Amino acid sequence: MGRQLWGKTAGALVLAVTVAAVSGCGSSSDEDDSKPAAKEVGIGEATTKFQTAVTKFDEDGGCPEKEPGTCWDQMQALMGPARTLRKAMNAHKGTGPGFWSDAYALIDKMEKGMAVGEDQGAEALTTNRPVVFGTAHVLSRWLDAHPVS
Repeated sequence: MGRQLWGKTAGALVLAVTVAAVSGCGSSSDEDDSKPAAKEVGIGEATTKFQTAVTKFDEDGGCPEKEPGTCWDQMQALMGPARTLRKAMNAHKGTGPGFWSDAYALIDKMEKGMAVGEDQGAEALTTNRPVVFGTAHVLSRWLDAHPVS
């Protein structure tokens, strides 16, 4: 019985190695099947996109609905540019992480509000709207006070 178990185990390992080797050799070195790298956004462009998203939120009237789930799209519309801004901050060579520490903390705060996974509404005791919307406005003002290009 021990030989059969060992034989099945060895056979399974050989099969797994064979499948892995074959799947790794599917394309030639001249071909590049990977997705193109995302264009790196500079800090100036990322700042402008984020602040434009905040301005658009305000110009569109913010989020007047009180019901849960009615402002999730607006929350995501602010969080996307905030995440891009964080990537640009990470890549910016002219300043160090110490310069950006307040901005990182604000984006992290927005992320915590988004981590709930939905808009909790205006009247919930644990509403996440102020954490996302309010913090986005604070970050926009911080960026105004700390211009970097």
